[in-house]
Amino acid sequence: MASLSQWVQGARPRTLPAALAPVAAGTGAAIWQLNSSQGGIDLGHVLPRALLALLVAFAMQIGVNYANDYSDGIRGTDEDRVGPFRLTGSGAAAPTTVKRAAMLSLALGGVFGVVLVVISQMWWALLVGAAAIAAAWFYTGGKKPYGYLGLGELFVFVFFGLVAVNGTAFAITKQPSWVMLLVSVTIGLLAVALMLTNNLRDIPTDELAGKRTLAVRLGQQGTRALYTVTVLGPFVLLIPLFVEHWPTLLVLAALPLAIGPVRAVLGGARGRDLIPVLGATGRLELVYSLLLLLGLVL
Repeated sequence: MASLSQWVQGARPRTLPAALAPVAAGTGAAIWQLNSSQGGIDLGHVLPRALLALLVAFAMQIGVNYANDYSDGIRGTDEDRVGPFRLTGSGAAAPTTVKRAAMLSLALGGVFGVVLVVISQMWWALLVGAAAIAAAWFYTGGKKPYGYLGLGELFVFVFFGLVAVNGTAFAITKQPSWVMLLVSVTIGLLAVALMLTNNLRDIPTDELAGKRTLAVRLGQQGTRALYTVTVLGPFVLLIPLFVEHWPTLLVLAALPLAIGPVRAVLGGARGRDLIPVLGATGRLELVYSLLLLLGLVL
Protein backbone atom coordinates (compact mmCIF):
# COMPACT_ATOMS: atom_id res chain seq x y z
CA MET A 1 0.00 0.00 0.00
CA ALA A 2 1.35 3.41 -0.99
CA SER A 3 2.10 5.88 1.80
CA LEU A 4 0.71 9.39 1.97
CA SER A 5 4.11 10.72 0.93
CA GLN A 6 4.09 8.50 -2.15
CA TRP A 7 0.59 9.65 -3.09
CA VAL A 8 1.80 13.25 -2.84
CA GLN A 9 4.78 12.41 -5.04
CA GLY A 10 2.44 10.68 -7.49
CA ALA A 11 0.40 13.88 -7.74
CA ARG A 12 3.59 15.53 -9.08
CA PRO A 13 3.48 18.78 -7.11
CA ARG A 14 6.15 20.32 -9.35
CA THR A 15 3.54 20.54 -12.10
CA LEU A 16 1.00 22.43 -9.96
CA PRO A 17 2.28 25.87 -11.07
CA ALA A 18 0.72 24.97 -14.42
CA ALA A 19 -2.65 24.98 -12.60
CA LEU A 20 -2.13 28.11 -10.51
CA ALA A 21 -0.55 30.24 -13.24
CA PRO A 22 -3.53 30.49 -15.65
CA VAL A 23 -5.93 31.32 -12.82
CA ALA A 24 -3.63 34.06 -11.49
CA ALA A 25 -3.09 35.51 -14.96
CA GLY A 26 -6.78 35.22 -15.88
CA THR A 27 -7.78 36.95 -12.66
CA GLY A 28 -5.32 39.74 -13.42
CA ALA A 29 -6.73 40.16 -16.93
CA ALA A 30 -10.25 40.28 -15.51
CA ILE A 31 -9.33 42.93 -12.94
CA TRP A 32 -7.65 45.01 -15.64
CA GLN A 33 -10.81 44.74 -17.74
CA LEU A 34 -13.10 45.74 -14.85
CA ASN A 35 -10.90 48.66 -13.87
CA SER A 36 -10.82 49.84 -17.49
CA SER A 37 -14.55 49.55 -18.10
CA GLN A 38 -16.02 50.22 -14.64
CA GLY A 39 -13.29 52.14 -12.86
CA GLY A 40 -13.07 49.64 -10.01
CA ILE A 41 -13.72 46.10 -8.81
CA ASP A 42 -15.89 44.32 -6.26
CA LEU A 43 -13.73 41.78 -4.41
CA GLY A 44 -16.87 39.97 -3.29
CA HIS A 45 -17.53 39.31 -6.96
CA VAL A 46 -13.98 38.52 -8.08
CA LEU A 47 -12.54 36.37 -5.27
CA PRO A 48 -15.17 33.55 -5.11
CA ARG A 49 -14.94 33.01 -8.86
CA ALA A 50 -11.14 33.09 -8.85
CA LEU A 51 -11.03 30.62 -5.94
CA LEU A 52 -13.41 28.21 -7.67
CA ALA A 53 -11.37 28.43 -10.88
CA LEU A 54 -8.25 27.61 -8.84
CA LEU A 55 -9.89 24.58 -7.25
CA VAL A 56 -10.95 23.37 -10.71
CA ALA A 57 -7.41 23.81 -12.03
CA PHE A 58 -5.75 22.02 -9.11
CA ALA A 59 -8.17 19.08 -9.22
CA MET A 60 -7.76 18.73 -12.99
CA GLN A 61 -3.95 18.89 -12.79
CA ILE A 62 -3.77 16.23 -10.09
CA GLY A 63 -6.34 14.15 -11.95
CA VAL A 64 -4.38 14.18 -15.19
CA ASN A 65 -1.19 13.31 -13.30
CA TYR A 66 -2.80 10.27 -11.67
CA ALA A 67 -4.44 9.30 -14.97
CA ASN A 68 -1.06 9.51 -16.68
CA ASP A 69 0.50 7.44 -13.89
CA TYR A 70 -2.16 4.75 -14.31
CA SER A 71 -2.20 4.60 -18.12
CA ASP A 72 1.57 4.67 -18.58
CA GLY A 73 1.97 2.19 -15.76
CA ILE A 74 -0.30 -0.48 -17.22
CA ARG A 75 1.33 -0.02 -20.62
CA GLY A 76 4.80 -0.54 -19.17
CA THR A 77 5.98 2.90 -20.26
CA ASP A 78 7.16 3.73 -16.73
CA GLU A 79 9.24 0.60 -16.12
CA ASP A 80 12.55 2.39 -16.71
CA ARG A 81 11.40 5.95 -16.02
CA VAL A 82 14.09 8.39 -14.87
CA GLY A 83 11.74 11.09 -13.62
CA PRO A 84 9.56 11.50 -10.53
CA PHE A 85 8.11 8.61 -8.54
CA ARG A 86 5.29 6.64 -10.19
CA LEU A 87 2.66 4.85 -8.14
CA THR A 88 1.64 2.26 -10.74
CA GLY A 89 5.01 1.69 -12.39
CA SER A 90 6.75 1.21 -9.05
CA GLY A 91 4.10 -1.20 -7.78
CA ALA A 92 3.46 0.97 -4.72
CA ALA A 93 -0.25 1.16 -5.53
CA ALA A 94 -2.57 -1.12 -7.47
CA PRO A 95 -3.49 0.20 -10.92
CA THR A 96 -7.20 0.18 -10.07
CA THR A 97 -6.52 2.30 -6.97
CA VAL A 98 -4.58 4.87 -8.99
CA LYS A 99 -7.34 4.88 -11.59
CA ARG A 100 -9.93 5.59 -8.89
CA ALA A 101 -7.79 8.43 -7.55
CA ALA A 102 -7.62 9.92 -11.05
CA MET A 103 -11.38 9.61 -11.53
CA LEU A 104 -12.05 11.12 -8.11
CA SER A 105 -9.80 14.11 -8.79
CA LEU A 106 -11.35 14.74 -12.19
CA ALA A 107 -14.86 14.37 -10.76
CA LEU A 108 -14.00 16.83 -7.98
CA GLY A 109 -12.78 19.28 -10.60
CA GLY A 110 -16.06 18.80 -12.42
CA VAL A 111 -18.06 19.56 -9.28
CA PHE A 112 -16.13 22.78 -8.65
CA GLY A 113 -16.59 23.64 -12.32
CA VAL A 114 -20.35 23.18 -12.15
CA VAL A 115 -20.52 25.48 -9.11
CA LEU A 116 -18.54 28.12 -11.01
CA VAL A 117 -20.85 27.75 -14.01
CA VAL A 118 -23.94 28.18 -11.83
CA ILE A 119 -22.52 31.28 -10.14
CA SER A 120 -21.34 32.89 -13.38
CA GLN A 121 -24.30 31.62 -15.48
CA MET A 122 -21.89 30.46 -18.20
CA TRP A 123 -23.87 27.35 -19.16
CA TRP A 124 -21.91 26.82 -22.35
CA ALA A 125 -18.83 26.25 -20.16
CA LEU A 126 -20.26 22.85 -19.18
CA LEU A 127 -19.25 21.59 -22.63
CA VAL A 128 -15.78 23.07 -22.22
CA GLY A 129 -15.44 21.38 -18.85
CA ALA A 130 -16.50 18.03 -20.27
CA ALA A 131 -13.92 18.43 -23.04
CA ALA A 132 -11.25 19.25 -20.45
CA ILE A 133 -12.02 16.10 -18.44
CA ALA A 134 -11.92 14.00 -21.61
CA ALA A 135 -8.61 15.59 -22.61
CA ALA A 136 -7.18 14.83 -19.17
CA TRP A 137 -8.07 11.15 -19.42
CA PHE A 138 -7.22 10.49 -23.05
CA TYR A 139 -3.77 12.13 -22.84
CA THR A 140 -2.37 8.68 -22.08
CA GLY A 141 -5.62 6.72 -21.66
CA GLY A 142 -7.79 4.87 -24.14
CA LYS A 143 -6.78 2.85 -27.17
CA LYS A 144 -5.16 5.74 -29.03
CA PRO A 145 -3.93 8.28 -26.46
CA TYR A 146 -3.08 11.59 -28.09
CA GLY A 147 -0.03 11.98 -25.86
CA TYR A 148 1.51 9.03 -27.69
CA LEU A 149 0.91 10.77 -31.01
CA GLY A 150 2.83 13.96 -30.23
CA LEU A 151 -0.25 16.10 -29.49
CA GLY A 152 0.24 16.55 -25.75
CA GLU A 153 1.79 19.99 -26.01
CA LEU A 154 -1.02 21.22 -28.25
CA PHE A 155 -3.68 20.15 -25.75
CA VAL A 156 -1.71 21.64 -22.84
CA PHE A 157 -1.49 24.94 -24.71
CA VAL A 158 -5.23 24.90 -25.33
CA PHE A 159 -6.51 23.76 -21.92
CA PHE A 160 -3.85 25.15 -19.55
CA GLY A 161 -3.45 28.32 -21.57
CA LEU A 162 -6.35 29.45 -23.72
CA VAL A 163 -9.18 27.72 -21.87
CA ALA A 164 -7.95 28.18 -18.28
CA VAL A 165 -6.96 31.85 -18.60
CA ASN A 166 -9.90 32.99 -20.70
CA GLY A 167 -12.32 30.81 -18.74
CA THR A 168 -11.20 32.34 -15.44
CA ALA A 169 -11.32 35.89 -16.79
CA PHE A 170 -14.65 35.45 -18.54
CA ALA A 171 -16.25 33.93 -15.43
CA ILE A 172 -15.41 37.18 -13.65
CA THR A 173 -16.14 39.78 -16.35
CA LYS A 174 -18.33 38.04 -18.98
CA GLN A 175 -16.53 40.31 -21.44
CA PRO A 176 -13.76 39.24 -23.83
CA SER A 177 -10.67 41.39 -24.24
CA TRP A 178 -7.43 41.34 -26.19
CA VAL A 179 -5.53 41.28 -22.88
CA MET A 180 -7.20 37.99 -21.92
CA LEU A 181 -6.25 36.43 -25.24
CA LEU A 182 -2.66 37.71 -25.19
CA VAL A 183 -2.12 36.58 -21.62
CA SER A 184 -3.61 33.15 -22.33
CA VAL A 185 -1.13 32.61 -25.18
CA THR A 186 1.86 33.47 -23.00
CA ILE A 187 0.73 31.22 -20.13
CA GLY A 188 -0.01 28.44 -22.61
CA LEU A 189 3.54 28.62 -23.96
CA LEU A 190 5.00 28.33 -20.47
CA ALA A 191 2.78 25.32 -19.77
CA VAL A 192 4.12 23.77 -22.98
CA ALA A 193 7.67 24.43 -21.75
CA LEU A 194 6.86 22.47 -18.60
CA MET A 195 5.67 19.48 -20.62
CA LEU A 196 8.60 19.70 -23.02
CA THR A 197 10.97 19.42 -20.06
CA ASN A 198 9.30 16.16 -19.04
CA ASN A 199 9.24 14.76 -22.53
CA LEU A 200 12.83 15.82 -23.33
CA ARG A 201 14.00 13.90 -20.27
CA ASP A 202 11.96 10.84 -21.28
CA ILE A 203 12.97 10.66 -24.96
CA PRO A 204 15.09 7.47 -24.59
CA THR A 205 12.46 5.53 -22.59
CA ASP A 206 9.54 6.86 -24.64
CA GLU A 207 11.22 5.73 -27.85
CA LEU A 208 11.64 2.22 -26.45
CA ALA A 209 8.02 2.14 -25.30
CA GLY A 210 6.69 3.39 -28.66
CA LYS A 211 5.47 6.67 -27.17
CA ARG A 212 5.83 9.16 -30.03
CA THR A 213 5.72 12.40 -28.08
CA LEU A 214 6.51 15.71 -29.75
CA ALA A 215 9.97 15.52 -28.19
CA VAL A 216 10.55 12.09 -29.74
CA ARG A 217 9.39 13.39 -33.12
CA LEU A 218 11.52 16.56 -32.98
CA GLY A 219 14.57 14.88 -31.50
CA GLN A 220 16.98 16.31 -28.96
CA GLN A 221 18.03 19.39 -30.92
CA GLY A 222 14.56 20.37 -32.10
CA THR A 223 13.02 19.92 -28.64
CA ARG A 224 15.72 22.03 -26.99
CA ALA A 225 15.16 24.81 -29.52
CA LEU A 226 11.38 24.70 -29.04
CA TYR A 227 11.81 24.77 -25.26
CA THR A 228 13.86 27.95 -25.55
CA VAL A 229 11.16 29.60 -27.69
CA THR A 230 8.36 28.65 -25.28
CA VAL A 231 10.32 30.03 -22.30
CA LEU A 232 11.51 33.32 -23.81
CA GLY A 233 8.62 33.94 -26.21
CA PRO A 234 6.12 34.94 -23.47
CA PHE A 235 8.28 37.91 -22.53
CA VAL A 236 8.47 39.14 -26.11
CA LEU A 237 4.75 38.68 -26.75
CA LEU A 238 3.85 40.97 -23.85
CA ILE A 239 5.43 44.04 -25.49
CA PRO A 240 2.00 45.42 -26.62
CA LEU A 241 0.77 45.08 -23.03
CA PHE A 242 3.89 46.82 -21.69
CA VAL A 243 3.09 49.75 -23.96
CA GLU A 244 -0.60 49.83 -23.01
CA HIS A 245 -0.15 49.33 -19.27
CA TRP A 246 3.40 50.00 -18.07
CA PRO A 247 3.07 48.38 -14.57
CA THR A 248 3.08 45.01 -16.35
CA LEU A 249 6.79 45.60 -16.94
CA LEU A 250 7.08 43.93 -13.54
CA VAL A 251 6.95 40.64 -15.44
CA LEU A 252 10.49 41.27 -16.66
CA ALA A 253 11.66 40.63 -13.08
CA ALA A 254 10.96 36.95 -13.81
CA LEU A 255 13.32 36.90 -16.80
CA PRO A 256 16.42 35.97 -14.74
CA LEU A 257 14.61 32.79 -13.68
CA ALA A 258 14.63 31.71 -17.34
CA ILE A 259 18.40 31.87 -17.70
CA GLY A 260 19.27 28.78 -15.67
CA PRO A 261 16.85 26.30 -17.25
CA VAL A 262 17.46 27.58 -20.80
CA ARG A 263 21.22 27.33 -20.27
CA ALA A 264 20.85 23.77 -18.95
CA VAL A 265 18.62 22.68 -21.82
CA LEU A 266 20.76 24.27 -24.53
CA GLY A 267 23.84 22.91 -22.77
CA GLY A 268 22.65 19.36 -23.38
CA ALA A 269 21.34 18.33 -19.94
CA ARG A 270 19.83 14.84 -20.03
CA GLY A 271 18.11 12.34 -17.76
CA ARG A 272 18.20 13.23 -14.08
CA ASP A 273 19.95 16.51 -14.86
CA LEU A 274 16.65 17.70 -16.32
CA ILE A 275 14.68 17.12 -13.11
CA PRO A 276 15.87 20.45 -11.60
CA VAL A 277 14.96 22.10 -14.92
CA LEU A 278 11.37 20.91 -14.45
CA GLY A 279 11.22 22.60 -11.05
CA ALA A 280 12.87 25.75 -12.39
CA THR A 281 10.42 25.94 -15.30
CA GLY A 282 7.50 25.56 -12.92
CA ARG A 283 8.85 28.35 -10.70
CA LEU A 284 9.31 30.57 -13.74
CA GLU A 285 5.69 30.07 -14.84
CA LEU A 286 4.45 30.70 -11.30
CA VAL A 287 6.47 33.88 -10.73
CA TYR A 288 5.67 35.14 -14.25
CA SER A 289 1.93 34.74 -13.64
CA LEU A 290 1.99 36.31 -10.18
CA LEU A 291 3.99 39.32 -11.39
CA LEU A 292 1.59 39.63 -14.32
CA LEU A 293 -1.35 39.54 -11.89
CA LEU A 294 0.27 42.27 -9.79
CA GLY A 295 1.09 44.39 -12.84
CA LEU A 296 -2.47 44.17 -14.14
CA VAL A 297 -3.96 45.00 -10.75
CA LEU A 298 -1.81 48.11 -10.23
